[in-house]
Amino acid sequence: MSDHVHKFCQECGALIKGRADKKFCDDHCRANYNNRINSSETHYMRSVIHVLRRNRRILKDLNHTGKTRVDGNKLRHRGFDFTYFTNIDESGSEGRYYYCFDQGYILLKDGDLLLVTRPPH
Repeated sequence: MSDHVHKFCQECGALIKGRADKKFCDDHCRANYNNRINSSETHYMRSVIHVLRRNRRILKDLNHTGKTRVDGNKLRHRGFDFTYFTNIDESGSEGRYYYCFDQGYILLKDGDLLLVTRPPH
């Protein structure tokens, strides 16, 4: 009797020949399996990155001087999504700056926003 256990491809179910630790019959099945497993996560990440890029572009388009005061509704009308940003900078008494990469804003007391550009490191 043989101790050999038959293994089958995790993607297509074909009999696997070769190394004992192989999980797929070929590179095509391995790629298809991984793409299928990661597709929902990849889709979510792409959609978030799309929003972040749009937010950055809106901030940059409205901030020609590196420090510009604007009405927050101006950003909303252009499709800015305030729930997405890359980081927050707590700046002592000034408050919180929200950034989309190098472009940021702080909410002012009168409801306007001060748009800022972070200098390169």
